[in-house]
Amino acid sequence: MKLILIGFLSGIISGMGIGGGTVLIPSLVFFSELSQIEAQGINLIVFIPISIVAIITHLKQGNLERKYIKPMVLGGIISALIGSFLAIKINEDRLRTYFGIFLLAIGIYEFFKKEKE
Repeated sequence: MKLILIGFLSGIISGMGIGGGTVLIPSLVFFSELSQIEAQGINLIVFIPISIVAIITHLKQGNLERKYIKPMVLGGIISALIGSFLAIKINEDRLRTYFGIFLLAIGIYEFFKKEKE
């Protein structure tokens, strides 16, 4: 039941385009017996069906600027290869620390950013 709740919350966040991994990865590490690297791997698998549903929904609503898709996908594929290689080479404790710092930085940025007029 705990994993279903984690998946549910992650799905809501993913559907909003925020990034379900921000909920999924820490939840899996804290509330299961998974390591950081295992949680990140599961996040990648979970992301596939969730993103397909979100893409279909956003396509129907006309929320996608098609001219940005190809360059973003290309950049994402290249950086995913680099990031995956780095993730399996970095010490797990350091990886967890880097992920935490990243989440903290994003949270601070979101807290203090100014609204566009």
